[in-house]
Amino acid sequence: MMRHLLVILLLVVAATASAAEGVRHFVTGSMATIQEEHAGKPFVLFLWSLTCTYCPTELKMLGEFRQQHPELNLVLIAADTPEEEPEIVSHLADYGLNQTERWVFAEEMPERLRFEIDRRWYGEVPRTYFYDRNHLREVKTGLVGEEYVKNWLVRVEANTSSAGK
Repeated sequence: MMRHLLVILLLVVAATASAAEGVRHFVTGSMATIQEEHAGKPFVLFLWSLTCTYCPTELKMLGEFRQQHPELNLVLIAADTPEEEPEIVSHLADYGLNQTERWVFAEEMPERLRFEIDRRWYGEVPRTYFYDRNHLREVKTGLVGEEYVKNWLVRVEANTSSAGK
């Protein structure tokens, strides 16, 4: 009996720690959730992986950019597994992205999740989606760079301001 209670306690602690770290599990339907949560607001969706060679460069840039532009709605999705959550959290904290909306693939068939995000995406990372307030999106594969993000943010803010007039 005591052993069962200990196991339950450990599971509760692990679930609480994961929730406290703020890494949400990306499953079928999560893309719709993200879009609903950002309804009427522009946002950047960045897909990355712990094994990606170029992702640290882009994560560093996004972390620095977000500090300078806190109005940037940024959603990070790791194409890894829930078992790697501690490493994901640590990795993102290194770039100042520990308070950013974070997700991790959490289904056995990542192809379904990739298809849900974009039917033309085959898993290459980094991949960035720039959603305007109407959720029309621009897609970039590979390194995007600060200048592109800055120009996109200026365009989106200009369109948002003119739409409000």
